[in-house]
Amino acid sequence: MAIGIGSLRTHLLGQFKAYKPSVIRGNASEIIALAGLWGLDGGTEQSNVRGVDSTDSVTAAKTAAVALAKWTGGAVAVSGVTDLLTDGSIIALSHGGSHFMEKITGSGCSLGGVVAVYAAVAPPFIAALTATAVYNLAARRAESKVDGPGSFQIAFLDELYTATAEDIANNKFEIEEV
Repeated sequence: MAIGIGSLRTHLLGQFKAYKPSVIRGNASEIIALAGLWGLDGGTEQSNVRGVDSTDSVTAAKTAAVALAKWTGGAVAVSGVTDLLTDGSIIALSHGGSHFMEKITGSGCSLGGVVAVYAAVAPPFIAALTATAVYNLAARRAESKVDGPGSFQIAFLDELYTATAEDIANNKFEIEEV
C-alpha cells in the first residue's frame, strides 16, 4: 500500500474509505497509518511508516486492523514475522515465512497479488488467510533449500507453484476471538 510515501498515494488511500475494500494488506505501520487516515481506532497518521518498511510490530497494529476490518466488512492482513489476519470478529495468527522475505524486493506487493487471486473465489477472510498460509509455507520450504536471497527467490516461486491444498491447510495458524 506504501501509505505515507507521497501525498498522491495518501490522498488516494483516503478516498478508498468510501469504497470499503474487501481485503486490505499491509505491514503494521501501513495498517496503523491507514486507520489513522480514516479516523478509526488504533490508528495514527503519525505512525512509523518508512516507505514500504514497517517500524511497528504486528501486535501494535491489532486494534487498527480490527477497526479497518469492521469498517469495511472485509478482511485485513498485517504482514510480519507472524502475520495477523482479521475480519473484525476473529483474528488468525499465521506462522512460517522466512527471514529472506525482507531481503527480496516486492515480497509484500506480490502477497497482495496472491490475496487478490484467492479473493476472486473465496470470501475476504478466507482469501487472506489462504494466501498468507501458502506464502508462509512456500517461504519456509524455500529457505530450507537455499543459502541466500537470490536462490531463495527462485525456490520460493517454485514452492508457491508446487504447494497443494493439503499443504496449505496444514500450515500452522492460531485463531482467537476479538
